[in-house]
Amino acid sequence: MAAPVRFDLSDPTFDVTSDVVHAARAQRWWVETNLGWALLRYEESAALLADRRFQQGNAKWPEQNGIYSGRFAGWWKETLLSLEGDDHRRIRRLLMPAFRSKVIAAMRPQFQALAHELVDDFAPRGEVEFISEFAEPYAARILCQLIGLPEADWRQLAHWADDLGKSFGIAIRDDLPRIEAALDGLYGFVDELVARRLEEPADDLVSTLIAASTAEDGRLTREELSVAVVFLAFAGMETTRNQLGLALQTLLQHPDQWRLLGERPELGEQAVEEVMRVNPTVTWVTREAREDVDLGDLHIPKGGIVQVLSHSAGTDPLAMPDPSFDIREVRPPHLGFGSGVHHCLGHFVARTDMAVALPLLAARMPDAVPDGPGRWLPVSGNTGALEFPVRFSPGH
Repeated sequence: MAAPVRFDLSDPTFDVTSDVVHAARAQRWWVETNLGWALLRYEESAALLADRRFQQGNAKWPEQNGIYSGRFAGWWKETLLSLEGDDHRRIRRLLMPAFRSKVIAAMRPQFQALAHELVDDFAPRGEVEFISEFAEPYAARILCQLIGLPEADWRQLAHWADDLGKSFGIAIRDDLPRIEAALDGLYGFVDELVARRLEEPADDLVSTLIAASTAEDGRLTREELSVAVVFLAFAGMETTRNQLGLALQTLLQHPDQWRLLGERPELGEQAVEEVMRVNPTVTWVTREAREDVDLGDLHIPKGGIVQVLSHSAGTDPLAMPDPSFDIREVRPPHLGFGSGVHHCLGHFVARTDMAVALPLLAARMPDAVPDGPGRWLPVSGNTGALEFPVRFSPGH
C-alpha cells in the first residue's frame, strides 16, 4: 500500500491508529497533514519533543480553527499549555508542589475506596454503562477531592469539563458556544472556592496554590491562579475519564491480560503505561518550530507545526520489535503525556488513579465483555468513549 501524500487530521472518519497510518510509517517517518507535518516513528518523535528548537504548538489551535477573540481564545493563551519562556517556567514551578508524587500517592486509599463504592452500585446487576457509572464519577470526584470542591458538585463539574473538553476536538468551532458557557461556569466555581480558601485554608490543591499567590515578585497572580485551576479542573477530569474508557476497551480485547491484571494488581502501574502506549486519549502532541529546523529529509520553517502521532510512535516496530499489547513488558517511555518542558503536569494524578482503578475493576469483573459497540469520539484529536456498555457475572 502506497503511503498517502497527506493526512486530513480534521476528518472525523480518519483513524490515527489505522492500517493506513501504519503503512505510511513503514515507508517514511513523517507525512504531510492539513495541520502541518505528522511524525510516525518513535525515535524521531521522542527526539523532537525534547528538542528546544520547538515549543508547544497548541497556542495557535484556536486561530487554526478560525477563533480569534472571545473568552475562550483569551483563556487558552494564558493556560500553561500555551505559555512559553519565563512565564511558563515560573507558573509550572509554582504549581508543581501540588502534584508531587508523594502528595498523590497519599491519596491512593481515597481512590480505592471511591472505586469500590462505584462498583458496589452496579456489581449486583452484572452490567454497567462504564462511562457514566464509573469513569466519569470516578474522575470527577477525584478532581473534587484534589481541588477542594464538594464531591456533591461532581456532576456539574463533569458537565462543564465535558463541554470544555470539546476545545480539543476537531469540531471546536461548532462547539464554541458550549465551550464558552462551560468556561463561565467553571470560573464561577473556582472564584467562589478561592474566596473561601483565602478565609479558611484547607488541605487541598487550591490552598496550596494560594500559598504561592502572595504579592511577592515572581508569584502567581489571582488571575493566573484562576486560569490554572480552571484548566486543571477540566483537563484532569476529561482526560482521565476518556483514558479509563480506552483502557477498558483495550484490556477487554485481550481477555488473558484482563484476567492477569485481576490476579496481579501490582501490574496496575504497568497496565496504565501499556494502555497509553497503544490506545492514548491524546492522539497527537503538537509542537511549533521556533526557528528553521532541518530534521533529516524534513525541512520545517520557523512557525511550522508538527504533530507527533502518539499511537503510531508507541507501536513503532523499529523501537520495539514486538509491539503487541502485554502489561508484563517494560517498554520505552510512551509519549501520551508529551515530553520535555511541556510534559503533563498532572501525570502523577492520572497514573495513580488509573493504576488503582484498573486492577480493582479486573478483580471484580473478571469475565467482563463489551455489551455492544458503544459510542466513541473520532479517533483523532482527543478521543474516548461517550458510552461503553459492559456485562459480567455479578457477585464479585
